[in-house]
Amino acid sequence: MADDQFPGWHGTTIIGVKKNNEVVIAGDGQVSLGPTVIKGTARKVRRLSPGGFDVICGFAGSTADAFTLLERLEAKLEATPGQLARASVELAKDWRTDKYLQKLEAMLIVTDGTELLIITGAGDVLEPEHGIAAIGSGGNFALSAARGLLEADLSAEETARKAMAIASDICVYTNGNLTVETIKAK
Repeated sequence: MADDQFPGWHGTTIIGVKKNNEVVIAGDGQVSLGPTVIKGTARKVRRLSPGGFDVICGFAGSTADAFTLLERLEAKLEATPGQLARASVELAKDWRTDKYLQKLEAMLIVTDGTELLIITGAGDVLEPEHGIAAIGSGGNFALSAARGLLEADLSAEETARKAMAIASDICVYTNGNLTVETIKAK
């Protein structure tokens, strides 16, 4: 089947919110193939602990590709303990230049409690403005909602949960079955 005929995998909304000395990454659980929901309970947010150094990662895109990238990130973190930005840049460089990795279709949001970063296959390592990062099919909906909620007297987790609820009401590829991980700023 040609790529333009294949309905494609859709679905994922991942948001990272940094507020009041904590960072939360939340992701929905829906995986869709075309107009069909394949699974509603996927876990797209993971905690890595290479060498006792906690990092939370959320991923959007192909699951197998994302797991490949998470393994690579973990190896980079083991090589540069406590240096999330450096490990992320090294991953992005490999992703951009390696012929095998270039084909991977995923994006990551990562945090160590201090930094909140988006990593893309285009070689980008981005620190978002306003302490909010969002990726995936409902990412812009969640980002907009979280930006609107920033001034409210809410924790990072409450902000992320409310933003995800709004995104799941709008994006057909996003559900309300969340995985939420929190890490305190160092």
